[in-house]
Amino acid sequence: MSTQPVDRRADEFFRALQRRDSSYEGIFVVGVRTTGIFCRPTCPARKPLRGNVEFFPSAHEALYAGFRPCLRCKPMNVGREVPALVEKLRRMVEEGQSDPLRERDLLRMGIEPSTARRQFQKYFGMSFHAYQRARRMGSALAAVRKGRNLLDTQLAHGFESSSGFREAFAKLFGTVPSKANGVHCLFARWIETPLGAILALANDSGLYVLDWVDRRGLEREILRLRHKTKFAIVPGDHVVLGQAAQEIGEYFAGERAAFTLPFAPRGTDFQRRVWDALLEIPPGETRSYAEIARQIGAPKAVRAVARANGDNFRGIVIPCHRVIGSDGSLTGYGGGLARKKWLLEHERSLVSRAA
Repeated sequence: MSTQPVDRRADEFFRALQRRDSSYEGIFVVGVRTTGIFCRPTCPARKPLRGNVEFFPSAHEALYAGFRPCLRCKPMNVGREVPALVEKLRRMVEEGQSDPLRERDLLRMGIEPSTARRQFQKYFGMSFHAYQRARRMGSALAAVRKGRNLLDTQLAHGFESSSGFREAFAKLFGTVPSKANGVHCLFARWIETPLGAILALANDSGLYVLDWVDRRGLEREILRLRHKTKFAIVPGDHVVLGQAAQEIGEYFAGERAAFTLPFAPRGTDFQRRVWDALLEIPPGETRSYAEIARQIGAPKAVRAVARANGDNFRGIVIPCHRVIGSDGSLTGYGGGLARKKWLLEHERSLVSRAA
């Protein structure tokens, strides 16, 4: 967490608070003098007046100042807490993918289906029904690839009719179950961090995407990726995703400054040259777009370098946040300038502690 005095950025932080800007998660917490409570930037509670708030760079500093944590947004939790209902249903899906939970099943458990749908949509960006379907079909694909009989797979994954199974399979994967060996998937995982959630997409070729779930352009990039590769995207586990979660966790814990993740081949030749140059920027240092352009032998392609930097979509691990303007300004960053500033200060702190 940055230790820079926050009073210089109080107006910026208050505007972020009014917008409930998720890119400021982990950057500050706000204390409300009239209630004695401190909150996250995204707290859903009614927003206080400007003169009644005080900003802190961490929850601990707010506690030391005499504020108590908000019970609604729970600012003491690192990252975003998984709602209890979402985690309960997710575990039930993982433990029994062959038995889809329908609305009547949820009602028998005392769960309102609309609540489950709304909470899943808010946390995962898809409804509970869509999550179940994706996991069931991903599991079915794995079973067919391992040589399991199609009828057995159909019945084991909750499909009573062969036509229903074929239709659902083809809708997600673009082909019939008998051609499963030709299907390619990207597995998706959300990774929680102190600055907000990150979406990771990977398969046996390596990491395709690792970026903030709220960054502008991410949804459009995923659609482009699906169109170009013809890959289906399903939630699930993969060794690359596990490695990504571990290394990102170590990075934010101050235990890692460099990454060893395998990258899937992506981008044009020019983009790859830019991304390779980004990987050569040491933690704790920055380079300008013009310096990157000269490094790759294209000194006049500064704007093209900036575009390639923005098209990275494997943030942090390919450190596009280490590129700044020639005048030293932070310039743009898809995850928001507040995050970019935090990451640079975090890495400088890592380097200074290691020295």
